[in-house]
Amino acid sequence: MLILIGRILLAWVFVGSAYGALSNFGGSVGYFRSLNLPAPELFTIINIAVEILISLGLILGFGTRYCAVLMFVFVLMATVIAHRYWEYPAGAQQIGQYNHFLKNISIMGGAMLIFVTGPGRFSLDRAT
Repeated sequence: MLILIGRILLAWVFVGSAYGALSNFGGSVGYFRSLNLPAPELFTIINIAVEILISLGLILGFGTRYCAVLMFVFVLMATVIAHRYWEYPAGAQQIGQYNHFLKNISIMGGAMLIFVTGPGRFSLDRAT
């Protein structure tokens, strides 16, 4: 039961992020544009799709280990692209980006744990 709860808690950040991007698509595109990413609209669509895939995989425990690898790579890329705190001037912006950086490091640790432990008893992976 605790692995299920852990999977849901890890998924929560992706559910919230996907919902936020869907409900403010223009804002998400604008953020990716501000990072000078090519095709920010396409990048936003792919970002939302991956976040939904990760969320469903974790919550349902379906393809859990593959989902953990995808989550690790996705969060690593997000950290490298969007949370380079050292590029910000000292102050509130740098602290905010540093906190996002640390959050992402923690999520990557959670992804590793899910990869190693597997989906747990309460999962679609175990049901098959």
